[in-house]
Amino acid sequence: MAEPAWVEHAIWWQVYPLGFLDAPKEQLPLGLGVQHRLPALEGWLDYLIELGASGLLLGPIFEAASHGYDTVDYFSVDRRLGDTDDVDALVAQAHARGIRVLLDGVFNHVGRDFPRFREALRDGPTSPAADWFHLQWPATGLDEPDYEDFEGHRQLVALNHASPAVADFVVEVMCHWLDRGCDGWRLDAAYAVPASFWAAVLPRVRERHPDAYFMGEVIHGDYAEYVSETGLDSVTEYELWKSIWSSLNDGNLHELAWTMKRHDELLESFAPFTFVGNHDVTRVASKLTDPRHLAHALAVLFTVGGTPCIYYGDEQGFRGIKEDRAGGDDAVRPAFPSEPGQLDPVGRPVFELHQILIGLRRRHPWLHQARTSVDHLTNDHCVYTSHGEGHELVVALNLADEPATVPAPDVASVLAGECHISPAGAETSITVPAHGWAVLRG
Repeated sequence: MAEPAWVEHAIWWQVYPLGFLDAPKEQLPLGLGVQHRLPALEGWLDYLIELGASGLLLGPIFEAASHGYDTVDYFSVDRRLGDTDDVDALVAQAHARGIRVLLDGVFNHVGRDFPRFREALRDGPTSPAADWFHLQWPATGLDEPDYEDFEGHRQLVALNHASPAVADFVVEVMCHWLDRGCDGWRLDAAYAVPASFWAAVLPRVRERHPDAYFMGEVIHGDYAEYVSETGLDSVTEYELWKSIWSSLNDGNLHELAWTMKRHDELLESFAPFTFVGNHDVTRVASKLTDPRHLAHALAVLFTVGGTPCIYYGDEQGFRGIKEDRAGGDDAVRPAFPSEPGQLDPVGRPVFELHQILIGLRRRHPWLHQARTSVDHLTNDHCVYTSHGEGHELVVALNLADEPATVPAPDVASVLAGECHISPAGAETSITVPAHGWAVLRG
């Protein structure tokens, strides 16, 4: 099934609300009331527009035990963030500005305090709730059953996706929030869920919400095959993410060129969800060994096909290293100030660079389905053309310590970055400054 038409123009700004709004790390005690943090996010919607984005991708907002990916109640807003009225108001304010809203749904696993899991533990193997999970009951019946979890995290109890009750539940959760005005779902750990589950669930949701967008988190494997088998609109393009920073760090643009070929093959069947940072990885400003190459990474992100996403703070040049330990995500999920005017001005040049490239992307919506062809390639230099619907943009990257004069297709003018075009009548070439880049009109 083709993605909704509006996705062609979508450029997402991803926010992890619990971190962004400086919420407590753990679930609030039952006696404590709701803490209304979500209304503060409304004050950042105009910032999103100023950046040039058109969609807000919210990390987990449902009642959870800690980081949000251990959901306890899918129909209630996390009391650390607010309540349903706060979500309704945020969505209404976003839609009034033409901003789409995508929710983060964790449907592979639940937190240990999820009511059905507690019910199964209380009532035993004959409980209807027991069918919701993969439980191995002890012979004595006195001890807690063993259960499948998510990648060894015992606080994350894996759901039984063969259970019709689980499928019915996921359909109702998705439709509940789509009914309230949200525009689609990011499906967390989609790769851990059988493709057959999504293939059964998504048509039921689309029947009630045909214009909704469904994007799944998939890290490894055959992306195109997974999209085909599940009926998802898109999946995360981790291959391109890795290739961008790795090729820049290693001075090996052959890796990038090779990945762009694979990326083109994906675009034959769907538009990948593209990014250079998210809530699960080290920030791109920390990942790159040479800060001058941040512009190169962004130039690639916004000139190849797909649906781009900016992770909050990356547009300000935030740094942060993800570590594999308890609390190891905190550095990449920080609090933002209460309003945009309180951001440190040191990040303004990176913000303006994002504005330039996002603006270029918005003026050329055909880039959503663009294909790329490499015109010139060495370890340090790459010139490629993105083309589609009769249009072309030429992108030149130079990682070397000296200017590079490279052959290029016929180009008319520089749209972003810096380079010198050979004089009229000469053989077409462009000169790109040391560690420079440019996007040119083809």
